[in-house]
Amino acid sequence: MYLAALKKAISFVLVVERDGKRIPIHFVSRALQGPEVNYQALEKLVLALVYVARRLRQYFQAHKVDVLTSYSIKQVLLRPEKSGRLAKWPIELGEHDINYHPQNSIKAQTLADFLVEISETIRGVPTTISIDPLEPEADKELWKLYTDGVASKEGSGAGLILQSPKGEEITCALRFDFQVSNNEAEYEALLAALRLAKEVGAKQLAALSDLLLITNQINGTYEAKDPRMQKYLDAVHSLTSTFINFSIKQISREENAKADALSKLASTSYDHLTKKVLVEVLPERSIDNQ
Repeated sequence: MYLAALKKAISFVLVVERDGKRIPIHFVSRALQGPEVNYQALEKLVLALVYVARRLRQYFQAHKVDVLTSYSIKQVLLRPEKSGRLAKWPIELGEHDINYHPQNSIKAQTLADFLVEISETIRGVPTTISIDPLEPEADKELWKLYTDGVASKEGSGAGLILQSPKGEEITCALRFDFQVSNNEAEYEALLAALRLAKEVGAKQLAALSDLLLITNQINGTYEAKDPRMQKYLDAVHSLTSTFINFSIKQISREENAKADALSKLASTSYDHLTKKVLVEVLPERSIDNQ
């Protein structure tokens, strides 16, 4: 794996060795946001590693990963005086078999550098750019997931729509028999949707939500400081690791109108929902008894 970081973007390239050749199989570039822009160069490289470990957790859990870099990332992670994010990142990365080696190849590193420059120079670049040259048919297997959660005085609920690669939709409304905040309702909706996607056999999954906080916590841009939010985040990472490919992206409320409408209906009275909508009542939190 090769990492690159500039002032406002990070990128990585994952390669595999086949027949003595190193072939890029996954490369991503992500724009830095908020305080991340002010991170030190080494911190940005570690952030890139943390981000890819979350995004490709199934690869990291199944294989030994060699990080090729000319920077002393390992020394940064082992510093005894580290605190805050640098204290948490080594713990998160510690569950994987990661080895650090001096950079001895230029081709893949050039690709990583190119991607990070693209993120900084192209106006309106998306948060992530993901291409897998070894899976040209991946889009044909991609399931889409729309979720929304809401908490109100009348009650709390969530709506989710799971769309198959052929465009068929599974629609579900959830009502919670417990107190939740709006953020918790969003996490409950996503967890329920991930469980449903797993049950129907989805392997490639793109989640779409209109809540920036949740999407950025899952992508690693924001930290989950609240203990309960961290438990929700851990539960999401545990489920998403079962998919071959998973991504989450923020969309506008207009694009998420169907899931939003379902969540509002479920949070008030679900007696008027059509018979085509599956209504489920959750008696307890998804993170309880874990």
